[in-house]
Amino acid sequence: MDSLNATLKNIKSVNEEWYGLAQKHLDNLTKPLGSLGRLEEFARRFVAITENKNPVLDKKVIFTFAGDHGVTEDGVSAYPKEVTPQMVFNFLRGGAGINVLARHAGAEVVVVDIGVDHDFGEIKGLVNMKVIKGTKNFTKGPAMTRDEAIRCIDVGIELANGYAKKGYKIFGTGEMGIGNTTPSSAIASVLTGKPVSEVTGKGTGITDESLKRKITVIEDGINLNKPNPEDAIDVLAKVGGAEIGGIAGLVLGAASNRIPVVIDGFISTAGALIAYCIEPRVKDYMFAAHNSVEIGHKAMLDKMGLRPVLDLDLRLGEGTGAALAMLMIEAGLKIYKEMATFGEAGVSSEIQN
Repeated sequence: MDSLNATLKNIKSVNEEWYGLAQKHLDNLTKPLGSLGRLEEFARRFVAITENKNPVLDKKVIFTFAGDHGVTEDGVSAYPKEVTPQMVFNFLRGGAGINVLARHAGAEVVVVDIGVDHDFGEIKGLVNMKVIKGTKNFTKGPAMTRDEAIRCIDVGIELANGYAKKGYKIFGTGEMGIGNTTPSSAIASVLTGKPVSEVTGKGTGITDESLKRKITVIEDGINLNKPNPEDAIDVLAKVGGAEIGGIAGLVLGAASNRIPVVIDGFISTAGALIAYCIEPRVKDYMFAAHNSVEIGHKAMLDKMGLRPVLDLDLRLGEGTGAALAMLMIEAGLKIYKEMATFGEAGVSSEIQN
């Protein structure tokens, strides 16, 4: 809790003056005003977050947090929980979707075991920060204790602080955990106030019948545990997951270190929403990577006032959308840094009109 409290004290809103400084430069580039649309927005926000007129984006990292979920025993996923450790091995071999797209984006992938129900031992490339060996089934009681939830948040904060010291300029969130759309839907329902049926989708591809069961399972879990919507840590503990807590901590830590963080899809956004409800100022540091196919995703983005960078019908997770969005953010920054001004190019500024 001390780590969390110290982090919260360091989170400040982005200074509005920096948005203005960045916009003034963008408006002096050889193009009509605002003609590069959201690329200009991305650059403006990056400059303001970092408070640097000439920011460098040379070190990028995506954290893929892995954890298991006891609620899978209620048949909420199309896959068994054994797939979670299997996919961790795939990440480490470089063969997963996130590995491919992160390589394309020039980002490193850091795989974090925060809550997998498997003993990996010492494996090269795997960051072992295990808090629990899977959550408990929240239809029978809380998924975690409050202390475990806070420890998961602390893991994310520790990683953010460590990679900030190493000079990384942008973070991305990712996750792996069979069944984790179920706790994410529960979090979405509790924290947005929307009915479970309006924020619950098919996840990995369950049948219509299984979707009905999934909705009932989530409703039962919420009714049993009564998570407090005014206390995001309580919500995380009662119906959340370890990887969701890790992502929440990473977002808080990124904001504390003035580092932009790109939020991936549905599960990552559940973690981001936990962070936002703990400290709303983290919104200034978040880029929403994409609009997931999962129906509850938009409700969470709307709650935070975030507009996604991309809309590509993605629903894989792992951090794949974050990798792609980093390319767009970097494109905006390149425009800001490399495009000539009217004076440099000897072009009349009347082109702006």
